[in-house]
Amino acid sequence: MKNIEIKTTQNVVLQYELATFGDRLLAFLIDLICIIVIELVLFLIGISIFSPIYGTAETVLSILVSCVFIFYTLVLEVNNRGQSIGKMAMRIRVIKTAGGQAKFSDYAARWAFRMVDIYFSLGGIASILIVSSTKAQRIGDIVANTAVVKLVPKTTLALNSLLSLHAQNSYKPTYMMAKQLVEEDVLLIKTTLDRYRRFDNDAHEEAIELLTERIRTVLQLENIHPDKKVFLQTVLNDYVVLTR
Repeated sequence: MKNIEIKTTQNVVLQYELATFGDRLLAFLIDLICIIVIELVLFLIGISIFSPIYGTAETVLSILVSCVFIFYTLVLEVNNRGQSIGKMAMRIRVIKTAGGQAKFSDYAARWAFRMVDIYFSLGGIASILIVSSTKAQRIGDIVANTAVVKLVPKTTLALNSLLSLHAQNSYKPTYMMAKQLVEEDVLLIKTTLDRYRRFDNDAHEEAIELLTERIRTVLQLENIHPDKKVFLQTVLNDYVVLTR
């Protein structure tokens, strides 16, 4: 399995497992099915609306079908944080290799090379590069400085074994709002705490500060434990108990 390390805006390094060629191929096939279904629906709607108008139906439908095929991936990835329907199904996502959120220009750059990577070469170029390159990047990814990763960071795959809370039925959550967190936030908390314990330095201390403020704001908490590390660990514990 290939991995990649990404530094977050909180200066915390997350290790992600790169999506395999199989993951990306299945995501592509799912997207292809979605495109066919969308185009079929548009065709049926278009026929019913424009068929009475001589010559119009064919032109309009051709434009709509072409737009869906061409812009499907770009529109979804831009508006869904790097995920098409196929990527959502396979739990993979496009991210920036340098960290931070990918922008429209990044998605557009990798989308522009789909014709070369996938369609003109019948997937040959993309297949070879994804399998052989260290970051599993096709040409579009290399140009855009992006990579496709599995949704959950590898360093946090053991979230379910964070605690032996499965057997601690007496545990009473402190912050009931913790269940509103998304899995990525919880995994980031765990990773930040783990790295702070391993490397007690100013950078990770600052990461603790920033993450505490973020979680406090997201959960809309007024009063929290004065020790930020204890606060984050408590939120983590509460999430596991409240969502198990």
